[in-house]
Amino acid sequence: MNKTALSVNVNLVAQVRNRRNLGFPSVMRAAQLCLQAGAHGITVHPRPDQRHIRTHDVADLAGLLTAWPDREFNIEGNPFQNLMGFVRAQQPHQCTFVPDSEDQPTSDHGWDLARDGDRLRPLIAEARALGVRVSLFMDAEPQAMAAAQGVGADRVELYTEPYAAAWGTARQAGQLERFARAAQAALDAGLEINAGHDLNRNNLTTFLKQVPGVREVSIGHALMADALELGYAATVHEYLRCVEAAYA
Repeated sequence: MNKTALSVNVNLVAQVRNRRNLGFPSVMRAAQLCLQAGAHGITVHPRPDQRHIRTHDVADLAGLLTAWPDREFNIEGNPFQNLMGFVRAQQPHQCTFVPDSEDQPTSDHGWDLARDGDRLRPLIAEARALGVRVSLFMDAEPQAMAAAQGVGADRVELYTEPYAAAWGTARQAGQLERFARAAQAALDAGLEINAGHDLNRNNLTTFLKQVPGVREVSIGHALMADALELGYAATVHEYLRCVEAAYA
């Protein structure tokens, strides 16, 4: 398989910008510098309250990505809230359905498809009819992967915070085994695999070495925190080095 792609989530840049009405730091410039440094795509998660990424950012970034035809634009969000409007308007390469509530600080769980699968199915079908790949944000539960395929998803994005929280502890090996089993179940169901949430320069290589078939990682908070010290280009190079190390 091809090596894992790195998609950079630029939400945090927008959140810093929104503290003052000055227009900087620039979300567009951040995305451009990350793409120039070799990032394979850009991710945004525009929430209904627009506390970071705003509606114009999504349109601006979609325009930017047209100049990078070999890179991907991924829009995340809850399809029962505001996500589908962006999918219809921008038709990104990928949309990631995330079961966040409107007041949730950050994503912290995957879909319960026994509860929400019937409501998701027509929205997944609509997005795919527009030519948009659909990924479902899922907990690393092997038994849930067939259900994700059953509602029509192309991919699952494994919610990796439990692995990140266990990093460097006695629980690390168990979490890696859990994620490896979930990934294999997804592959067996005919799904492709993304991963994201709290992956960083310390834990990324080990995750990719142990968890099979990861096509893409979406990294935002840790990458942007590193960029405050290293700069965008050097940080992207570091994360790409972590990916390369997993395949060495």
